[in-house]
Amino acid sequence: MSKDKEIAKAEQSKVKKKSRAQETWRRFKKNKLAVFGMVLFFIILLVTLLADVIVSYDVSVTQVASERLQGPSASHWFGTDNYGRDLFARIIHGARNSLLVGFGSVIIGVTIGGLLGAVCGYLGGRFDAIVMRILDSIMCIPSAMLALAIVAALGTSLWNVLMAMTISNVPRYCRIIRSSVLGVTGQTYIEAAHSCGAPDFQIILKHVLPNAIGPIIVESTMAVGSAIISAAGISFVGMGIQPPAPEWGAMLNEAKTYMTMYPYMVLFPGLAIGFTALSMNLMGDGLRDALDPKLKN
Repeated sequence: MSKDKEIAKAEQSKVKKKSRAQETWRRFKKNKLAVFGMVLFFIILLVTLLADVIVSYDVSVTQVASERLQGPSASHWFGTDNYGRDLFARIIHGARNSLLVGFGSVIIGVTIGGLLGAVCGYLGGRFDAIVMRILDSIMCIPSAMLALAIVAALGTSLWNVLMAMTISNVPRYCRIIRSSVLGVTGQTYIEAAHSCGAPDFQIILKHVLPNAIGPIIVESTMAVGSAIISAAGISFVGMGIQPPAPEWGAMLNEAKTYMTMYPYMVLFPGLAIGFTALSMNLMGDGLRDALDPKLKN
């Protein structure tokens, strides 16, 4: 009989989770700007995944002196740079590096910061106080300056930029999850799990995090756009991904000398950064509204 009750309870939980997801999706769909952002992002993602099919990577790094600084045309849709490299090829292949840094830094940062914040919020006490003071010290340094300092210390490479962006953002994610966990730990189902003898780590992973994850989903979605812009900024000052590897910020850095005479060299990489960040921000706004229980739409 008890087994039947457990099965019924599990089925009820599944139905509840499904209905919650359906309700979130229904609210999200009603936000036209959020849907536009999602469609725009999936177009960018599709082009990135099919970059090798659309145009060879060699085209993006091959220097052709006779085709230097040519404007947009049928043979070069976005024109060529000062080395004769095709800008269209460099932008769609550079999207891989930019999206890798953006999504990679957010995913790793959310994982580390989320687990640390959940442990701090759940355990509290001296451990929480010590960790929070350390993170407060890190947050006193502007994230852009911290990322630049880390890259300067480790050297210029894709993985060092990824690591720098991750470290600079961990404190923010940790604080968001911690504040959400503090609002969950006093709930009756947490006390019930305690009384059943469940270990702390299991309670954190199975009960605390799933019920405190909403704010971090919204924050991480919007943080991807910020991470892409920050990574482009690091490359723009010459400390990020190094040429000839294509990367949007590095392309802007190379184009700054020619932007007056050849504005297309700045225009297309700038639009790539802007549209990608815009798509993530619009989706983040839509998710925030869809997950907000106070909004009855």
